[in-house]
Amino acid sequence: MDLEFLQSMEVQILVGVGVAVLAILVAAAYLFSSRKPKGCLDPENFREFKLVKRQQLSHNVAKFTFELPTPTSVLGLPIGQHISCRGKDSQGEEVIKPYTPTTLDSDVGHFELVIKMYPQGRMSHHFRELRVGDYLAVKGPK
Repeated sequence: MDLEFLQSMEVQILVGVGVAVLAILVAAAYLFSSRKPKGCLDPENFREFKLVKRQQLSHNVAKFTFELPTPTSVLGLPIGQHISCRGKDSQGEEVIKPYTPTTLDSDVGHFELVIKMYPQGRMSHHFRELRVGDYLAVKGPK
């Protein structure tokens, strides 16, 4: 193969610039594709998430599955952190309590909470009353 054309300084600069631009584009594509998706949580404000499934596990324990905004959304909760859930007790007063979801960010489109409901629990009352289609106010991470 005849590479004499590479002996010209202008051609060498052009080839060098072309290789550098190609390297930058490949690096940018890699960084963009490997970027972690932004979570749906807001640490300052409560956001509403729709209950899409409720599965009774025992007489006082249920698994609640909540829908995220899109099928590819993630909750965005770092390991070791929890969320704050807001509801109403049996007297209609606001209650806020921390919970840790049983799902990870690799579970896209939804998150789950496994809740033990106590007879006199203030937030337990709210979870007992939740039906599919209702919304839960959540903020975090905490």
